[in-house]
Amino acid sequence: MKFSEISKEQWEELSPYLDTCLLPITGMVEPVQPYEATAWLERLRDLLDLIEIPFKGRVVTYPAWHYIYGKDNFAAHVEQWCASVKQAGFRYVIVVTPDKELKLKCPSVDLWLQPTEEDALPLQTEVSNQIRALWSGQAT
Repeated sequence: MKFSEISKEQWEELSPYLDTCLLPITGMVEPVQPYEATAWLERLRDLLDLIEIPFKGRVVTYPAWHYIYGKDNFAAHVEQWCASVKQAGFRYVIVVTPDKELKLKCPSVDLWLQPTEEDALPLQTEVSNQIRALWSGQAT
């Protein structure tokens, strides 16, 4: 579900089931041309579809961070944000990014989903297996 689909009244009823937060990070590091931004966002959408569609009813997708300035500070901001949503009740945080180069150290992030080193999208079965392993406590 998207964050905007949940009303205040629904949250109390749904929150026990919606234990996983998705944080999309587009990963653009500088201003890009409109067609480049479109390509980044389409790629992000394709990655999110690997989670949102099969796991609807258990995940909530928050607004995306699109631009990154200063990766050291950015890692600290991501960590702080992820830790805060866990304190607010989410058990798991999954970061989704189309940027295969983005590597951040954030202990509060339970799973990173991004393209492979060859810039291919991960297979649906791989993503499903990783998420199920996370939920079952078998993630590495």
